[in-house]
Formats: sequence, C-alpha cells, structure tokens
Amino acid sequence: MVIGARHALISRLDHLVLTVRDLDVTCDFYRRVLGMQEITFGGGRRALAFGNQKINLHLAGHEFEPKAERATAGSADLCFVLEGSLDDAVTRLGVEKVPVLLGPADRIGALGKMRSVYLRDPDGNLLELSSYDIESFS
Repeated sequence: MVIGARHALISRLDHLVLTVRDLDVTCDFYRRVLGMQEITFGGGRRALAFGNQKINLHLAGHEFEPKAERATAGSADLCFVLEGSLDDAVTRLGVEKVPVLLGPADRIGALGKMRSVYLRDPDGNLLELSSYDIESFS
C-alpha cells in the first residue's frame, strides 16, 4: 500500500517547528540520542538537521511569527525513518537511558509496512523510530 497515489499538490516536507521548553536540553537530546545536527540560522535561530529536512525550534513563550495558533511544548507526535536498523536504535536508546514506551511493533507508514519503537523527548513529544526493513517482520 502506497499512500498518495493521486497527484498531490505537495511533494515533500521541508521542515517542521517544535515549540520547546529549553533549547539547550532539546538540542542535546536530539544530537546525542538521534544523531541530528544542531544548526543556527537567521540571526541566531536554532534547528536540528537530518537528511534533507530540519526541525526549527521555538522557545515556548518566545515563538517567532507567524506561529501556530496554540504553540505548545510537548504536543507533537513525530515518526522518523531510521538510517540503520531498529535493533541498533533500541541499543542506542538503552545506552542513553531513554525508555522505550512501546515496541518494536508492526506499523503501516507512508510507504507500507514498517517496524517501530516509541519514546518521548524531553518535552514529552511522542517520537516513533521506524524501519522499512521488512526482513524484521515475523
């Protein structure tokens, strides 16, 4: 099953914005646990880069305009596709003492079957780490 078979107006996601309570804590978590790169742009704004995408960061109460109508730390639910194996990601989570909330579990993503684990970032956002490696299915 592939979602988006009809001609869509949108071709890809370039970036998204997370509202966070503490920029330093957030950047440390995403760098250390998920291997993202912290970048600074546009007069000191901070973001997390990975692949061809980025996550712009807004400090709660000091968001940049325009912003979401109800910008709130901890309200996101994000799914990231892994570069490596799910087993390697789970091992890294253990080393970093980040609890796995659920998984590994079979899921259906935008490109079909995948296997996922779930965790939370420092703001309480739900993060899903997924692999399309169908050999991992039982």
